Amino acid sequence: MHIRLVSMTLLICSSAWAAPAPDAPAEPAHELALWVPLQLNFVYGHFTTEYSCSGLEARMKSVLLKLGARPDLDVRGYGCTQLTGPDPLAGVKIKMNVLEPAGARPGLGAHWTRVDLLKDRETLEAAADCELIEQVAQKILPLFTVRNVDYNASCQPRNLVPGATRLKADVLVADQRSPPASTAQ
Repeated sequence: MHIRLVSMTLLICSSAWAAPAPDAPAEPAHELALWVPLQLNFVYGHFTTEYSCSGLEARMKSVLLKLGARPDLDVRGYGCTQLTGPDPLAGVKIKMNVLEPAGARPGLGAHWTRVDLLKDRETLEAAADCELIEQVAQKILPLFTVRNVDYNASCQPRNLVPGATRLKADVLVADQRSPPASTAQ
């Protein structure tokens, strides 16, 4: 009886150790996918953090690439009223290609990878991105093939809240060895 109990305890403990951590990278499940062209206007609404047009272009391009957009994307300022400095009406026009599962169609190699949109940001920078991350989660993330989304944006107007913003997800990205074959132009 004592031996069985020890074995059971070992089995329970070993299965707990084997369980992946919540922030563990997604398993490299290979799939076939197709590039799909998308165009949209993204208007950034804010109370706390303003971006210049070039700053919003750069930040959005970084976010889109992390989410798996094809590197030849085009992000341009839209609705800008200032030549320099923060612009209260900053927005971007986006032309990009995103992956979707190929299903029964032939496609290119793709795999799932875990991304954290705020991993490269300092604590206060991440807090300042709260409104942007909130809008990316609502308007941009649904355009990508994602799963296991871990999102929180507890934004307070005109107030930074460190640690209250996160956006992590498993995203479908093209294998590096796959050519950028596309139905897009």
